[in-house]
Amino acid sequence: MPQIVKGVIARSKGADVELVDIVVPDPGPGEAVVQVQSCGVCHTDLHYREGGINDEFPFLLGHEAAGVVEAVGEGVTEVAPGDFVILNWRAVCGQCRACLRGKPWYCFNTHNAKQKMTLADSGEELSPALGIGAFIEKTLVAAGQCTRVDSEADAAAVGLLGCGVMAGFGAAVNTGGVTRGDSVAVIGCGGVGNAAIAGATVAGATTVIAVDVDDRKLEGAKAFGATHTVNGRTEDVVERIRELTGGFGADVVVEAVGRPETYEQAFYARDLAGTVVLVGVPTPDKQVTLPMIEIFGRGGALKSSWYGDCLPSRDFPMLVDLYRQGRFDLDAFVSERIGLGDVEGAFDKMERGEVLRSVVVL
Repeated sequence: MPQIVKGVIARSKGADVELVDIVVPDPGPGEAVVQVQSCGVCHTDLHYREGGINDEFPFLLGHEAAGVVEAVGEGVTEVAPGDFVILNWRAVCGQCRACLRGKPWYCFNTHNAKQKMTLADSGEELSPALGIGAFIEKTLVAAGQCTRVDSEADAAAVGLLGCGVMAGFGAAVNTGGVTRGDSVAVIGCGGVGNAAIAGATVAGATTVIAVDVDDRKLEGAKAFGATHTVNGRTEDVVERIRELTGGFGADVVVEAVGRPETYEQAFYARDLAGTVVLVGVPTPDKQVTLPMIEIFGRGGALKSSWYGDCLPSRDFPMLVDLYRQGRFDLDAFVSERIGLGDVEGAFDKMERGEVLRSVVVL
């Protein structure tokens, strides 16, 4: 029987979010209803509110979430009621050309729940952020968007693997291939950038350089494993990274901002045959111009990272295990715990750079 629960929506571009009643249908074939325990407040949610993703308002916001499966639909075998899960926004299909080539993290046909959640007062269909919509007491998702993990883990911490932390960690480890002894530079020390720093540290990088224009963020990056910091407002980023890497440049540079000027810094700050990884999300109008002779002459690789090129079924349980063992400090990403009614205020704090992640706890 459909349920009516409280959830946070963006009704129109730029308008403050609203806490409203939402109808969640029973799960159909291949779907699951999840009782949400936590959901991080991510920049992507703000982009949805501002119309920066698309104009399919109203949006049900929230996507960095963990919770407990309440019910599943016909044919679901991945999870069962009572399972503690992290939600992901790239449920792989298993049938596309990427999946069939053994590279499901590149799946070209990821899917979401087929049914729609609706506004209780009007019946209007909601567009769930990244196919999840988790600023809500209970949400409807595709069963493949649920990854079962250790139920003893703190939901507020491990739920962040659902987006930003996984994107950053994976950008360094999966996409960038950071390994022991590498030098790594990370440009942009928000949640994603700090996750890349933490990932590089876990993977064994010996020189990890944090770059930002905010001294508060640079100081915070040290807690995630940064061995050196560079303030791009007062220092020449490329020259400083070269100085810190024996004059050569970093083996891997992760760009976690998504701007042409920082991407250019990343390009020139890498060693010959080094790797640049773009994980910062640019707006559609951003363009970068580089001399082709430099692209050719430097060799190496210029990569973009989709969700940290992660495979949730492989990576989420592993990272939760590292967290439980004290080897990957997910708690450090949780700046504050808030209620469903506090999302708008959390957006303000995020824009002012006061938090890594505000986390809604239900």
